[in-house]
Amino acid sequence: MSILEFPSSAHFKQEFPASEKAKALVYSSRSSISDILKGKDNRLLVVVGPCSIHDPEGSGLAYARRLAEIVPRLSDRLLVVMRCYMEKPRSTIGWDGFVSDPSLKGEFDFKTGFTRARKLLLSVLELGVPVATEFLDVLSPQYLADLLSWVAVGARTAEGPAYRRMASGLDVPVGFKNGTSGNIQLSVDAVVTANSPRGFLGINEEGKVCEIHSDGNTACHIVLRGSIERGPNYDEEAVAKAMELLKEANLSPRLMIDCSHGNSNRDYRKQPGVFRNVLAQRCAGNKGIIGIMMESNLLSGKQELGDDPSKLQYGVSITDSCVGWEETAQLLQEAHDSLS
Repeated sequence: MSILEFPSSAHFKQEFPASEKAKALVYSSRSSISDILKGKDNRLLVVVGPCSIHDPEGSGLAYARRLAEIVPRLSDRLLVVMRCYMEKPRSTIGWDGFVSDPSLKGEFDFKTGFTRARKLLLSVLELGVPVATEFLDVLSPQYLADLLSWVAVGARTAEGPAYRRMASGLDVPVGFKNGTSGNIQLSVDAVVTANSPRGFLGINEEGKVCEIHSDGNTACHIVLRGSIERGPNYDEEAVAKAMELLKEANLSPRLMIDCSHGNSNRDYRKQPGVFRNVLAQRCAGNKGIIGIMMESNLLSGKQELGDDPSKLQYGVSITDSCVGWEETAQLLQEAHDSLS
């Protein structure tokens, strides 16, 4: 075992600061998402992008540029946020994501990972596209959260007290996914917990351990992502049951639906069908569906990482399979045209 000193988040923010344009976009998009959750903004929140970023300066930024080209004409009915996931949960072992392994060779190099991750997020914001990610390490928000408009807490971590406390202290809207078993109640419980003031240990921008007292984060909600065990939970009946659980917990009956994972049985070819089904429910009057998430990349499908990253195909996911760009753009346009 080795222990290495690590730069503070203040160091990264000084080296790679957000411009006034980026700060304004983060602030406005966070406010808009909060208004969507409150029913004050009628737009549909769409979080779309690669399952994971493994080539930030290449395919990652290229995807952002394509998204930036179409976002302006969709913005009256859709609030589009790009997935920039750089920490990946694993049931056992595997590639843990770009932040910890930017070389894609199993060499843990967090300094390089956070540096290049922060550069990517800043570049995407400069294009006018808000960004979202999932945190797996409760210290990561200190390094990236100032650039984010939406954050996910995944199915494997939504039940964890540390992640609920972390969410309570964030100034960012947070979506808690249902558990890997399909348990929705645990994500509802997570929202209740994160909404409330909490106390926990953490670090400040200088890297010092601190006792943190949060006020609670009222911009939290649940995300239905189905499960391999219980199957999908995006249909009308499942959505209605989830909303009843929210009401029983005295929470607003509003939620997001993830087209991937258990809702598509991890088959990217099924994601468009889920997307259209959810969109139809929203168009039929279910305003409780406030958002859709979809895994999308420049090219469809997935590939294995292997031992030689130089042999990877450009624009193809190395984690979950993704919908290709052309079909993604079509689905976003369909959503815009359907929502009047």
